[in-house]
Amino acid sequence: MSPPRIALLGFSIECNRFAPVATEADFAARTLIAGPDLLAEARAPAPRMLGELPGFVAAMDAAGDWQPVPVLLAMAEPNGPVDHAFFARLMAQWEAGLRAAGTLDGVYAVLHGAALTTADDDPEGTVLALIRRVCGAAVPVVATYDLHGNVTPADVDLVDVFIGYRTNPHMDMRARGTEAAAAMRRLLGGMRTHRARVRLPIVPPTVTMLTGADVPDRPYGELIDLGQRRMQEPPYAGRIVNVSVMGGFAFADTAFNGLTAVVTATDAAAAQDLAQEIAVAGWARRERFRPRLTALEDAVALALGTADRSRKALIFADVADNPGGGGRGNTMHILEAFHAAGVADALVGVIFDPALAQEAAALGEGASFTARFNRDGGDDFSRPFAAPAAVTAVRREPVRGRRGIFADNTIDLSPAAALRLGGIAVVVASNRVQCADPAFFEAFGLDIGAARAVVVKSRGHFRGGFDEFFRHDQVIEVDAPGLTSPVLSRFAWRHLPRPVVPIDDDATWQPEPR
Repeated sequence: MSPPRIALLGFSIECNRFAPVATEADFAARTLIAGPDLLAEARAPAPRMLGELPGFVAAMDAAGDWQPVPVLLAMAEPNGPVDHAFFARLMAQWEAGLRAAGTLDGVYAVLHGAALTTADDDPEGTVLALIRRVCGAAVPVVATYDLHGNVTPADVDLVDVFIGYRTNPHMDMRARGTEAAAAMRRLLGGMRTHRARVRLPIVPPTVTMLTGADVPDRPYGELIDLGQRRMQEPPYAGRIVNVSVMGGFAFADTAFNGLTAVVTATDAAAAQDLAQEIAVAGWARRERFRPRLTALEDAVALALGTADRSRKALIFADVADNPGGGGRGNTMHILEAFHAAGVADALVGVIFDPALAQEAAALGEGASFTARFNRDGGDDFSRPFAAPAAVTAVRREPVRGRRGIFADNTIDLSPAAALRLGGIAVVVASNRVQCADPAFFEAFGLDIGAARAVVVKSRGHFRGGFDEFFRHDQVIEVDAPGLTSPVLSRFAWRHLPRPVVPIDDDATWQPEPR
């Protein structure tokens, strides 16, 4: 018998409807790889992609003979809706690759679940429909999704196994790729599945979706734990293939936003019953999906207080300007306030400002100048800020991630520079990325352990990278303006189903009768 031929492809981007349009350049800056290069990169020690595909390929390699058919992976930093003309070109490449592949035994799709284009609110569903149109209904399809995905009928109905992340920060992407490979092997062995999904009128703010064991209040993590536990217990044991609890991504602003339980099983009734059980538990926790943030003026006072060495150092999360959620990474609210107050022994990163990064790199290490942030303008939140600065380091090479979501990934910030603004060191980059890895400071010779206050442009993934320096009680989530503010009432929603928790007080839900 010839080894199974498995197509590999993907489209992964988290889209904030309020952010600028994402273009081909945004994907090229991170991951836009096709054909044999895709397979080689997936097997590389420091791939230019997140962990799902490398995990899938490694697990398939370890499990026995197979023939990978790499098509195209398009993956980008979270952004605004994708330019539809570019998406149409991707669709043409995926179709051409699948047709050229001939007979396939399976397809593995790396998806996200919160993508948009300028003309399509469900591009992942569009990709899956293409796979089914070309490959047919009988070919096994396994797809992995970010737990921030907004689940559509197509996301569930057009796959054989639906697999969502289980950790937030996302520490399990490679593990989910490994799980996808195991599911593919079972499907190739004859397993047949049923999927069920139940959506709640809850749109969790990003900061309420943590899963870490050290988080005092973790309603979302409790739901994930419940699903993993129940699938091993009667009456579900042996009948459940996967349980995914999808928190969704509010800023996509779609008609299918909402916390959703998705269960894949070998028994239709088991899938539906367990999805319903998780939904009931989610609704019982609805009041806990409300954000609690620290006002900017209070954050300044806390930062100043870290000068007292008897107190713990603190990390300040600029959650409203998170590049990992489509934020531009260039708002000045926290940096300007800390600078004006004279906060010392502080680090701030990563500021996305290509003009400033390139100017600093051209001036070189040791140069003094006036750093002008946002000189070229930006969104309504990205106001200009200028201050005397010195260039302390310049980097023109990519950074290899060390911990958390970017561990062993190759990330290109260049040209990038570290600037000294009084008592604050600021990392400025030419490519937009959330500051989720200590390597983004360490690459410039900055000592995180010696800092008293660290500001990161990140919502939550920094917790998986900086946890060796800061525990949960040292994390301050700052309430500042930005495209990714967890205060959802501040946005002009157009498509979000209403009423929903936590925006509306009159949201209701009842389990479906059985």
